Amino acid sequence: MRALPLMLAVTALCACTVGPDFKPPQAEAPADWRAIQRGASEARQEPQPRASSTPTVEADPDPLWWRSFGDSTMDSLIERALKDNPDLRIAVVRIAEAREQTQQAAAQGLPNVRASGSYKREQLGAKGILESAGVYNKVDALGEPNSPINQIAPGAGASVERGAQSALNQLTAPVNLWQLGFDASWELDLFGRVRRSVEAANAQAEVAIESQRDAQVSLEAEVAQTYLQLRGAQMLHATAVNLIAEQRETVELASSAARHGLESELDVERAQAQRAQTEALLPQYDQQIAQALNALAVLVNETPGALDAELTPPGVLPGMPPTVPVGLPATLARRRPDIRRAEASLHAATANVGVAVAQFYPDISLTGQVGTRATSPHDLAHWASLFWSWGPSVSLPVFQGGALVANLHLSKLQQVEAALDYRKTVLGALRDVNNALDVYRTDQARLVSLNESAGAQRRAFDLARESYRKGLVSFIDVLDAERQLSSAEQNAQQGELQVCTDLVSLYKALGGGWENATPLATSSSVPSAMTP
Repeated sequence: MRALPLMLAVTALCACTVGPDFKPPQAEAPADWRAIQRGASEARQEPQPRASSTPTVEADPDPLWWRSFGDSTMDSLIERALKDNPDLRIAVVRIAEAREQTQQAAAQGLPNVRASGSYKREQLGAKGILESAGVYNKVDALGEPNSPINQIAPGAGASVERGAQSALNQLTAPVNLWQLGFDASWELDLFGRVRRSVEAANAQAEVAIESQRDAQVSLEAEVAQTYLQLRGAQMLHATAVNLIAEQRETVELASSAARHGLESELDVERAQAQRAQTEALLPQYDQQIAQALNALAVLVNETPGALDAELTPPGVLPGMPPTVPVGLPATLARRRPDIRRAEASLHAATANVGVAVAQFYPDISLTGQVGTRATSPHDLAHWASLFWSWGPSVSLPVFQGGALVANLHLSKLQQVEAALDYRKTVLGALRDVNNALDVYRTDQARLVSLNESAGAQRRAFDLARESYRKGLVSFIDVLDAERQLSSAEQNAQQGELQVCTDLVSLYKALGGGWENATPLATSSSVPSAMTP
């Protein structure tokens, strides 16, 4: 009962944590996307044909957004990349490192117990002390005839002198000292320095987790865009092959007319030059296909060429979903990993301010020691060899040249920097989404015009060739229509590819794709992540 007030006071102090408490910042966001409002306004003012893929705020983005393309090959590639990509594995290892650092910080608030054992042979230097105090001279005087002992008992002084000399020799001789014991210490953390350190370490672990999620979102987008570029290059290659076949027919038509004297050899050469110009595009498309194949192989942790057999057969670009759920701007901060990472960094900086404040307060620790000490090993087990000590220790900073004040100012400045970085990240995320929405909307409108142009050029070429056979137009008109057709079809297909990649960029800007994480992305098991 006497110790109860002291225990209550210590408990109250242990519940005290100095420094500011972290409060999650409120990400200020508009009620709606400016890009969607702008698109709706332009559609009312200037009605025009548009593609059917329309962004909507009525639902949040699908975490598995790549499935909206309806391409099973793309789905498989992304799943394989999420399981085996080296960059994602590195991010998982960094999460494990951050968690170990959290454990290190938490260990500072737990009792520290150490076992120790030692043996040493030591000379204490007692002989010099005794000599300087004249003890040896006094012992020698015991054997003198006029010593008090000899006066009382003649001849006894020599015997006493020998006994005293023997005792002094044993006292000043080197000794063997054996010791076994335990040392314990426990910092009470009355002002929360350790707790703030653990809080900061946990926040840094969240930074690592959000960095891994950010890497996952980027990886999904990179795989999707690389796959679309592969299919786009294959589509352009196939279109060029078809155009070359038609241009060869045009060359044959010009050659036949020249043999009959209806056209000059100049027209034949012009037709052959136009065919050769189209054939020159094939190596460029082959190069793009090879580079995309190699990039996809590395993204799924395979050697270049490993996916050639699977992906070399030409495919088509996947279709666009009818609607693209983008959610409201207010939900972006909870979904974008970079915003969540900036918030965790702000949390860590706030906790570090508490650590800096706690360094101004005294450190109170309980220390203790227990063990046995003897001059021979077999005496260590005797109860008489026991020694122990325990008690509190207090350390209070008095003068450190302004280091603690500077450290506190630095921590507060880092907190301000983290808060500004959070605001900057939120604004950048809102800008990214609005830009992606604008690009997706305008490129869809552009694709509609490109498709109309390609259709019109195809009809114009067919009419020009048929009219030439009937003698209604010159061969120059056929070549001109053929050149414009080639350009229009390539532009239309490149515009289709651009719209597909725009949609991937929009999904990436929205920050989805990590909510339904794969086992690798959520596992804390480092050995599985480090498997080659």
